Amino acid sequence: MRLSLAIALIVATPAAGIAQQQQNASPAEAPTRAFTGADLFGLAIAADPQISPDGRTIIYVRRSADVMTDRMQSSLWLIDVASGRQTPFATQGSNPRWSPDGTRVAYAAADGDRSQLFVRWLSSGSSARVTSFPGDPQALAWSPDGGQLAYVATVAGEATTLGKAPPKPEGAKWAEPLTVIDRINYRNDGPGYVKPGRDHLFVVAADGGAARQLTFGAFDDGGPLSWTPDGRSIVFAAIRGPEADRQVMNSDVIAVDVASGALRTLTSRDGPDAKPIVSPDGARIAWIGFDDKRRSYENTQLYIGDRNAGGAKSLTATLDRGIEDAAWAADGRSLFASYDDRGQRKVARIGLDGRVTPLVDNVGGDGLDRPYTGGEFSVSRNGMIAYTGGDASAPADVWVSSGGKARRLTQLNAGLAAAKALAPVRKIAVTAPDGRSIDAWIATPPGRPAGKRLPLILEIHGGPNSAYGPSFATDVQLYAAAGYAVLWTNPRGSTSYGAEFANLIDKKYPSADYDDLIAAVDAAIADGTADPDNLFVTGGSGGGVLTAWIVGKTNRFKAAATQKPVINWASEALTMDNTLFTSRYWFTKLPWEDPMSYWNRSPLSLVGNVKTPTLVVVGSDDYRTPVSESEQYYAALQIRGVPTALVKVPGASHGGFTARPSQSAAKASAILAWFDRYRTGAGGDVAPKP
Repeated sequence: MRLSLAIALIVATPAAGIAQQQQNASPAEAPTRAFTGADLFGLAIAADPQISPDGRTIIYVRRSADVMTDRMQSSLWLIDVASGRQTPFATQGSNPRWSPDGTRVAYAAADGDRSQLFVRWLSSGSSARVTSFPGDPQALAWSPDGGQLAYVATVAGEATTLGKAPPKPEGAKWAEPLTVIDRINYRNDGPGYVKPGRDHLFVVAADGGAARQLTFGAFDDGGPLSWTPDGRSIVFAAIRGPEADRQVMNSDVIAVDVASGALRTLTSRDGPDAKPIVSPDGARIAWIGFDDKRRSYENTQLYIGDRNAGGAKSLTATLDRGIEDAAWAADGRSLFASYDDRGQRKVARIGLDGRVTPLVDNVGGDGLDRPYTGGEFSVSRNGMIAYTGGDASAPADVWVSSGGKARRLTQLNAGLAAAKALAPVRKIAVTAPDGRSIDAWIATPPGRPAGKRLPLILEIHGGPNSAYGPSFATDVQLYAAAGYAVLWTNPRGSTSYGAEFANLIDKKYPSADYDDLIAAVDAAIADGTADPDNLFVTGGSGGGVLTAWIVGKTNRFKAAATQKPVINWASEALTMDNTLFTSRYWFTKLPWEDPMSYWNRSPLSLVGNVKTPTLVVVGSDDYRTPVSESEQYYAALQIRGVPTALVKVPGASHGGFTARPSQSAAKASAILAWFDRYRTGAGGDVAPKP
């Protein structure tokens, strides 16, 4: 569990260009079978599948692109598990949750300019809005008797002021008042500058009425929320106390009395305790967390304790994998949990004695542009698992698993898959210089002639403590459709291989992860896929760091594209959104105490070696690896006379870098255009491009 860095050359939007070409094409012309930027608007992806208590029905979030607004839209759909038949539930919405008796579904949906909480009665199909609070409800949780809903919402606060302007004459048009910032974490990637207010718990009657606030204070309380079976308390996680704003991840499990609002803090160690869930009989609480040792990475472990979290013990200390989510089995004798293992998310049953029984191994996430691990699941009372799953051939669909048998319930992209020739993906063997085995995958253009060497793009994941896997990714498909082989790998520092492997880069990133990446490229050359004279490299966030590091260490690559990188660790540590993170977890001292340790690991320190033409790409509203990082590198490359260009994605944050389909397609097109400038005859039959 770790905060991720997961961390102008302007080109025409491919979707618009292709649409215009299709309008101008004669009726006799067949549509292309190549995957194009326009195809991003035809993709759909499943998320948050929630199975009903009786295991007969699933409600899930379907995310698809709206070509007119250029945004991903979320709708809700029902699936009959037995037949696989789907029916629409709501044209827009999120966070659906079944009532305990399975007769109703609560969900959040936009109502005006705010999200509100709604409840739908399945028997009649009627819906009712049950909140009118202007706080965008999240983390919905039904009370055991189905009479109430708990949720988290933002309570607006008063802005800090210092002094005041002179009186304004009536009708005068003056400048906006001063903004005073006094919070440690004053801006967040995505939402932007923090508005006055805090997140707190509320309860509301399930059939509507006045909501009641349960928690207060200058703290942010978070979900998920879990009720005790008697309905008297709700457990949640938060960082509270006099030094709360100076803590990075030191959350505790807290219980709030629903009647009185009284709080009891149940855990107190130095480290995060999060996602608490109460057992069906109320006798135990489970949660995930770890002892914070100020290392780059720690496995999140699954803990259980008594109803007050006392006598805590880890069930997964010997698993050596980080737990993502957990749910109690109906009988309370085990839990279901998800974790990443060697680049693939799994779901397993974990006994109270710590025994791990894997059940599902093809869980897939809800990302589209790059092949990160991820995915969600839920469990019915009879133990049926609903989850998002898939492989490299398509974005995630809804699957179920019962009795050891997995079954796919949706094929959201079957039409597109039938009409398009997609790049095949296979795993390749990589051995690092120190003998370690490194997982890697490679995609090649559809219809590649046997034995033909191809220009190669090395695509590096961010984090750096995260993982890629054999998952569908639009960037990979677009690069392959343009004639490139695409290589991605999990170098040391990646998650899903154990804490020791992830911490090989602790306090020394970037370092030998460079050697792993180069070994992967050499493996792709050795197996006859990659053309050694046409090597290219790109990556985002932590992968952007490594891209800039690579071109400072070697001239093997014909061109590079560093996306949203950190270039100068000292400036990043003092400008990123989570103010206390970098200097606390990635370095042993503060920037002014040991500036050379920050400099020696900064790609900017190697810029004097760079000869590789390097594109720099960043979102204009990136607060995780701020725009100033990319601009520093662009300026340094310009000063040195290295071919470069700066691409800014308007309105894009770090996490929302490819949230809008047209920008995702245009970003990939810009990188391909840059690489094509420097690509020479690949396989002897591709002419150099101007």
